[in-house]
Amino acid sequence: MLRRGDDRREERREDRQLGRPGGGGNRYQMRQKMVAIGDDFWIENEQGQKVFKVDGKALRVRQTLIFEDAHGNELCKIQERMLRVKDTMEVEGPNGEKVAMVKKALITPVRERWVVKVQNGLDLNVQGNILDHEYEIGEGRDKIAEVSKKWFRLRDSYGVAIEPGQNDILILAVAVCIDEMAHGGR
Repeated sequence: MLRRGDDRREERREDRQLGRPGGGGNRYQMRQKMVAIGDDFWIENEQGQKVFKVDGKALRVRQTLIFEDAHGNELCKIQERMLRVKDTMEVEGPNGEKVAMVKKALITPVRERWVVKVQNGLDLNVQGNILDHEYEIGEGRDKIAEVSKKWFRLRDSYGVAIEPGQNDILILAVAVCIDEMAHGGR
């Protein structure tokens, strides 16, 4: 049986491996304040390959972002929800079906919190320093993804590391939503 100190060491070792070579999972590079209406940008994998494109649609009543694979196939659509008290964005599948809703939770004094209501799955919780791009995405008590600026040296970039077996597209779409809602006025 592991002692308490061993448990903490094992937990730190797992944290270091998340999204790293040999640690399983995938790691992506994203640009800070990625989207201004009408702007497009690419999400790259750890090898620098362009794997997903986010297409910002200009001249729409509500903010709309189309999430595509490298071949231009629509994977999901991200739209601002109008007439809501709290910031809310909705993620829809390629056929218009609701996949998830991302909204800011009650303000906490130390760390920001966001809630992701997943249509056909467990809800996700997002906690940490959102403004500095240092936060975790969890499902219940399990961490399923981590966002950090520490992994890339480029000033306006940050990484998203996703645990194996997770829905990379959904988690990246959630990161795009949070970035847009938290930094939209930039």
